[in-house]
Amino acid sequence: MSKEPERVKEERLEEKLSKGGKVETVDEMTEEYRGHLTHLMMMQADSELAGAFGYVPWITKSPDIKETLQVAQIVKDEVRHARVMYRLLEGLGVDVQSYYESHNFNLRVDKADIGTMRAADDKRVNIFYYPIDTWFDFIMFNFCMDRGAGHQLEDSLDCSYKPWCDGMEGIFKEEAMHMAHGDQWTEQLAKGEKTRGDLQAALDRWYPRTMNIFGRANSPKNAVYRKLGLKKRDNDEVRQAFSKDVANLCGKFGLRVPDWKPEAAKMSEEPFIPG
Repeated sequence: MSKEPERVKEERLEEKLSKGGKVETVDEMTEEYRGHLTHLMMMQADSELAGAFGYVPWITKSPDIKETLQVAQIVKDEVRHARVMYRLLEGLGVDVQSYYESHNFNLRVDKADIGTMRAADDKRVNIFYYPIDTWFDFIMFNFCMDRGAGHQLEDSLDCSYKPWCDGMEGIFKEEAMHMAHGDQWTEQLAKGEKTRGDLQAALDRWYPRTMNIFGRANSPKNAVYRKLGLKKRDNDEVRQAFSKDVANLCGKFGLRVPDWKPEAAKMSEEPFIPG
């Protein structure tokens, strides 16, 4: 049987997407669709795994046994999220085992700010290159990054690739629990005279880093993602939703929202889709 011409596939896919249909098999995909889908899902998978590895030290450094269990559960959740995504990628033809063996997901940078740049050739969003040095950093990672991930994942819940949608249901619920963990601790630490200053300092570090994950406003690549049904919103729409969410909570907890300005020359076109 001869291979279906790419142009025919494009027309069929475009018609399906225009009617709100979902892609369920590789055979339905154009090369363009498959390439962008693979890239976005690899970003999520790598970020989930690198995030889990970054949390691991806090299993033994948590302030009490309850939190030791909590952090261990968060690590388990993140590894499971990564495995869900890598299994989907295997279905797209990615040699996940070789990829896993050839990258160091424990890699961290010894810099306070790497802007929007990646530090290696894996696909994790660059916030996962920063080490989590203190309990305040761990909590602010939950508060900021898990919240940012949640805003991004809202688009994936109803994207055009059905297996990704199905996998995202459980991931989204667990990420919401991680975010709630950060919220509860943030509220508690913000009330303490001895802890509020360190908490604010951690927020000053992690808020700008999280604001950098969403990608450039009016990105041409994001427009392609939206055309293919892999994204629903412009990068800056998601960023503003996250920023408003954080501002509301900071007002409630008595914290100051840090300043942030986009790095116009460096801002990536690629958004983060993790956890």
